[in-house]
Amino acid sequence: MIRFIFNKLLYLVPTLLGITIVAFGFVRVLPGDPVTLLAGERGISPERHAQLSAQLGFDRPIWEQYFDFLVRLAHGDFGNSLVTKKPVLDEFLTLFPATLELAFCAIVLATLIGVPVGVLAAIKRGSWFDQISMTAALVGFSMPIFWWGLLLIIFFSGTLGWTPVSGRMSLMFYFDTPTGFMLIDSLLSGQSGAFRSALSHLVLPAIVLATIPLAVIARQTRSAMLEVMGEDYVRTARAKGLPAKRVVMVHALRNAMVPVITTIGLQVGLLMAGAILTETIFSWPGVGKWMIDSISRRDYPVVQSGLLLIAGMVMIVNLLVDLTYGFINPRIRHK
Repeated sequence: MIRFIFNKLLYLVPTLLGITIVAFGFVRVLPGDPVTLLAGERGISPERHAQLSAQLGFDRPIWEQYFDFLVRLAHGDFGNSLVTKKPVLDEFLTLFPATLELAFCAIVLATLIGVPVGVLAAIKRGSWFDQISMTAALVGFSMPIFWWGLLLIIFFSGTLGWTPVSGRMSLMFYFDTPTGFMLIDSLLSGQSGAFRSALSHLVLPAIVLATIPLAVIARQTRSAMLEVMGEDYVRTARAKGLPAKRVVMVHALRNAMVPVITTIGLQVGLLMAGAILTETIFSWPGVGKWMIDSISRRDYPVVQSGLLLIAGMVMIVNLLVDLTYGFINPRIRHK
């Protein structure tokens, strides 16, 4: 098991190096000059532009800038924002709990609904439930997040008035947020109605963000269950007279969960990408909206370090998924 973990960790090194190249190069191919954008509508003289470029290091060759970027990363320095002048890591850690809360609720919602739907669709293959659920999954997977989010806002927030349009908490409430997770902090505050407000703000963004992962998980669960249900050990369990529920839940579902867990782990990366659109639509103050704002302002340190930090989180989750394989199926440890 230790060798299995070591091999997985070894693969992270070239991956991280490749991500630094992509993150560093991405912001520099974007049109626009960060120095000019920092000056705003006031404009800037050529002399002052050259002075600020030299001060920020933008006048040096690209390879020197990239090398300095790697050296700072090696020392744990992710740089400072060109706009706020605050360390990028501090801003990320401040905003990440909001994104993590949204992504966690979305993946839990997608898993709790997607896995049972996929299992039932496989058991009732060819039935009306199978056809309707898989058609709904295909529609959910194909639906653009921004369009789906706007539809829900118009219907539930605008027409029915059941949910807030944007934000994480009503302005009527004010309390400390020691954990950064609004659901937890609202409970700790002891203020009547605070938790309900936090939950009502979370419902629509979580549903929008969970739509695509739910569809993928449901379809993958159905596919994996259909493949497993045809195996010899499942037919043997049925021939022994075991209850159908035990055959499905113990013999079939456990083995079918390996590709499903893979799918759930891969959805983390999609959740981070989807969170950018979802947070922008709902004005959710998380890492996704922070990245969009930074790209529009050409805040190089925030964009390149933010991409690296997000990629690092996704890689950690994928590593945990790989380690989970070893516990579900010990044979994978020796591959």
